[in-house]
Amino acid sequence: MEFLADFGLFLLKSVTIVAAILIVIGGIVNTSQRNKTNKTKGQAQGEIQLTNLSERYRDMVQDMQHALLSRFEAKELNKAEKKAEKLKTKEDKKRAKALIKSTTDKVEDSEQLAEKAEDAHKRLFVIDFDGDIKASEVGSLREEISAIIAIAGKQDAVLLRLESPGGMVHSYGLAASQLQRLRDKDIQLTIAVDKVAASGGYMMACVANKIVAAPFAIIGSIGVIAQIPNFNKLMKKMDIDYEQHTAGEYKRTLTVFGENTEQDREKFREELEDTHQLFKAFINDNRPELDVESVATGEHWYGTQAVEKGLIDEISTSDDLIIQAVKDCEVFEVSFEIPKSFGEKIGINVEAAFNRFVLSWWSRSSQEPKL
Repeated sequence: MEFLADFGLFLLKSVTIVAAILIVIGGIVNTSQRNKTNKTKGQAQGEIQLTNLSERYRDMVQDMQHALLSRFEAKELNKAEKKAEKLKTKEDKKRAKALIKSTTDKVEDSEQLAEKAEDAHKRLFVIDFDGDIKASEVGSLREEISAIIAIAGKQDAVLLRLESPGGMVHSYGLAASQLQRLRDKDIQLTIAVDKVAASGGYMMACVANKIVAAPFAIIGSIGVIAQIPNFNKLMKKMDIDYEQHTAGEYKRTLTVFGENTEQDREKFREELEDTHQLFKAFINDNRPELDVESVATGEHWYGTQAVEKGLIDEISTSDDLIIQAVKDCEVFEVSFEIPKSFGEKIGINVEAAFNRFVLSWWSRSSQEPKL
């Protein structure tokens, strides 16, 4: 009996220490996230970063070619490259003059400007979304999409490299709505899934004109889940009272500390089912050719299976899409960068370390197949 008491005291101390650490981590992370939110609302300015992936790809190819050629072949290649560069410079000047003329003609908005510059090259804008449970990158996604809409013409397109296992309904609903802004402007949107687009991630993906995925990317999980611990029995044993007062019959259903009734559970399940129905309706609106009922079971599939079920359109990777696009148009990577303070960097590093720990623990205990 004394052993059990000592063990219980040790366990309680351990839980207290872990809770304290989590509170500190949570405080740091919360401060970091709050600062991010404030910045996206205009209290601090970030900036759009544009990287020319076409130039990067051409430089890589050029370096490889020069390394493989003889001295004479390299000399001839240099001549050809200089000739091509001169031709490109002439074309750039021509487009610049057309753009200046359009501007001096007092074009009222960016959409009209894009329509007047008929000789503009087709461009592909590449953006990234690495989703967590709160879809925290939605603020940056909003800025990136706003910037693209401001300059994109009907001939331009967007490629989103998406990775997300899903998360909060309202957060991913907003992320999907941001992508819908591109569709509303008739800007072709392709979403590439190299690893996972499940649940809320697939909610985002289904907005695209085209979805491609790697052969073993995880797709689907069209379902809704919610789980909550209940400490009511433990509190009763420890003779701890808990009171909760509400106005409105369903202001609160399931609770962590109170006693849950079957009526509470039934209402909670009803709310989950309502959310599931909205999820299915959203997918059906965006991919009407998909048999939603057959795939809205909460299951997930790998890319090669998902293409057979109609969840995606093609098997490919984002790298293949970009390499192919470089041959036909100019490709730019667009990202919204917010300067980070020292405290924020610490918070991000702590959060990343904690996420890696949780992910490592989860992957060891998960029933998901492993290779």
